[in-house]
Amino acid sequence: MSQQPVLSSIHVYPLKAVRGHAPREAVVEPWGLAGDRRWVLVDAANKIVTQRPHPRLALAAADLLPGGALRLSAPGARPLTVEVPEPGPTTTIEVWRDKVEAVPAADAAHAWWSARLDTEVRLMHLDDPASRRPIDPAYARPGETVSFADGYPLLLTTLSSLDALNSLIAQGDHADEGPLPTNRFRPNVVVSGTSPWAEDDWTRVSVGEVTFRVTKKSGRCVVTTTNQETAERGKEPLRTLARHRRFGDQLCFGTNLVPESSGSIRIGDPLIVVE
Repeated sequence: MSQQPVLSSIHVYPLKAVRGHAPREAVVEPWGLAGDRRWVLVDAANKIVTQRPHPRLALAAADLLPGGALRLSAPGARPLTVEVPEPGPTTTIEVWRDKVEAVPAADAAHAWWSARLDTEVRLMHLDDPASRRPIDPAYARPGETVSFADGYPLLLTTLSSLDALNSLIAQGDHADEGPLPTNRFRPNVVVSGTSPWAEDDWTRVSVGEVTFRVTKKSGRCVVTTTNQETAERGKEPLRTLARHRRFGDQLCFGTNLVPESSGSIRIGDPLIVVE
């Protein structure tokens, strides 16, 4: 490989499961990109709400405002600005297998989302990402935490692996569903200039001012089959991942990162494989 890998795009999702934005630079905090997945929706049982049962979340957007507030928008709905809640009593919510303390947003935010999804939901904020949710100890060092992301502070994908996956999809039974765009995988950082699947072999990498530990391949779910522009679902990429990228009981695309330091990253920064 003669080409220098570089950071091709950055993606921040202020509210888990809805559209985010793609800044040219971002600050990396110990628990993820600044502002990434600090908000989440929960159901009446205080369990997180995602695109898995509610693909229509793909059509809504949450723009990050100064200070961490959100500007919510969705087709046919009046936009709503949601301020960061004042310090106060927390609610225990379930984020997959984790019990996490979070602060409820204003009632207007609950009503706005409940109307969008036709079911009772509440909007919650992660007030203290430094202490609320430890990373899986099998892959973490003491004191490392994560936001409301699925399990790790950042998700990295590469354009060459996406091209390779799309080539495999084109040879399969659902070729008409491809090629798939990067947004199916909801990465935080996308890298160009690697060989396909090179990320499988990385242990530590640096981008811009930050060094990251590469923890494990990212197991994928039905959300990847959801068209992020229409909310319609198909069979790919899970059908093809099952044939070509099965590792144990997981179908994998992309890899998870844990920051070893804080700092800024910018589009065009070189990615250096440390080990």
